[in-house]
Amino acid sequence: MGTHPVPRYVGSDLMPAVLVERDGEITTLTLNRPDALNTLNVDLVRDLTVALDEVDEDPGCRVVILTGAARAFCAGLDLNGYGDDDRTAEQGGVIPMFERQQDIAGLALRLHGLSQPVIAAVNGPAAGGGLALVCASDIRIGSTSSVYAVGFIRAGFSACDIGVSWLLPRFVGTGRAHELMLTGRKFTAVEAERYGLLVELAEPDDLLERARATARSILANPPLSVELTKVGMWAAVESDSFSGTVEIREPAADDHGYDRRSGRGDRRLPEKRAPRYRRR
Repeated sequence: MGTHPVPRYVGSDLMPAVLVERDGEITTLTLNRPDALNTLNVDLVRDLTVALDEVDEDPGCRVVILTGAARAFCAGLDLNGYGDDDRTAEQGGVIPMFERQQDIAGLALRLHGLSQPVIAAVNGPAAGGGLALVCASDIRIGSTSSVYAVGFIRAGFSACDIGVSWLLPRFVGTGRAHELMLTGRKFTAVEAERYGLLVELAEPDDLLERARATARSILANPPLSVELTKVGMWAAVESDSFSGTVEIREPAADDHGYDRRSGRGDRRLPEKRAPRYRRR
């Protein structure tokens, strides 16, 4: 199971908006505004952006787990105040709102674009922007107590924000996505698994360990193979051509485990021993 070091804080606030914990090659990012259901405000968006940038540059991190503190994953935009009143007052008009939307949408793009696989461990409500973060992750495991909603439409926005209109239909199908997006209704963890949004359900106390177990299964594979699989899978999903997808000739790691970070790998697979993958 490995050790669980004291979390490192991102940001300078007394209560950091994101906690970063490294356990070997697994980095856990915890959204940390528990009193506000981990809703998105300027601090959380900024600190999560910084954390994702650091993860992307960290050659020792091979899998990311994203979760929320206390009883929520992320309940969407903080409707009590985003926290950028000074910028709004200074610039006025629609520019601050546009920049705010860009910053939040950038989180989904960063998650989607990380070379490392991202496992969303959805521990509670995931609505609006929180659901977008779930959708932008590669593997989604939900607590049996988690609940979901597109949310935007009930707050007076389009339900198509932050990439949900592109990602959600690919997980649950266009018919179900249309129903969820147009009604904005809440749906349960059991429904989310049945629809295909979640790959697995776990009891609340077991959720993080199930996510770590999945991460360890990923770590058993060569780093380059994992990275190429994530990139290749999303490229295939975004392609409208089967033949074009087949023609994407991945410079695949050879059968004995080639590692991009070191340029070499262990040749132990024929002996049925677990390989050790070298990091730079």
